[in-house]
Amino acid sequence: MKRIVITGVTRGLGRAMLDEFAARGHSVAGCGRSEAAIEKLRLQFVAPHRFATVDVADDMQVGQWARHVLTTMGPPDILINNAALTNTPAPLWEVPAAEFAALIDVNVKGTANMVRHFVPAMIEQGSGVIINFSSGWGRVSAPDAAPYCASKWAIEGLTRSLAQELPKGMAAIPLNPGIIDTDMLRRSFGEAAGEYESATAWAERAVPFLLKLGPKQNGKALTVA
Repeated sequence: MKRIVITGVTRGLGRAMLDEFAARGHSVAGCGRSEAAIEKLRLQFVAPHRFATVDVADDMQVGQWARHVLTTMGPPDILINNAALTNTPAPLWEVPAAEFAALIDVNVKGTANMVRHFVPAMIEQGSGVIINFSSGWGRVSAPDAAPYCASKWAIEGLTRSLAQELPKGMAAIPLNPGIIDTDMLRRSFGEAAGEYESATAWAERAVPFLLKLGPKQNGKALTVA
């Protein structure tokens, strides 16, 4: 049994991964911003799973949650930074400053906050894999998605640098999950998102792939095939 920490666990890819990890007997600690959705998870998934309402953009909230998880569950074997926002499709100059800032706060600063509060304990135990969700748009660009592209390009660089800082026996991996039919994709693609794989079907393939990642993949930009 592995200990898994997942951000953005209440919907989309996060929820699909939770279902699959739990079905395989692994212990999941997850967070999300919706208190109602978190409460539903607590009722459906009992101990050893644990869930909390956390805004990953808030360093203090992340720190408090990390201390609780580390005390009750121990350092994660796999830390998955999945929580993310996308922008309403528009040219960069039409994206409101507040929307741009909120996206960067969650996608980039949120990932850094999680690393800051969980990775030292993983280093102390001498093992662990940090998977930071990137995107195809973290490796190529697209019109009307400049804020999202910028955030995922940042994740690529942040994660590859982190990989060089970790001790041997650990790994940090920027992961492109692929194109999956989620609420976030529908914000960008509209109804055309329905042409792509569901989050549930994706998780059935992705979770076994994630469980196999280790030090040999440290710093490699990977894609779920």
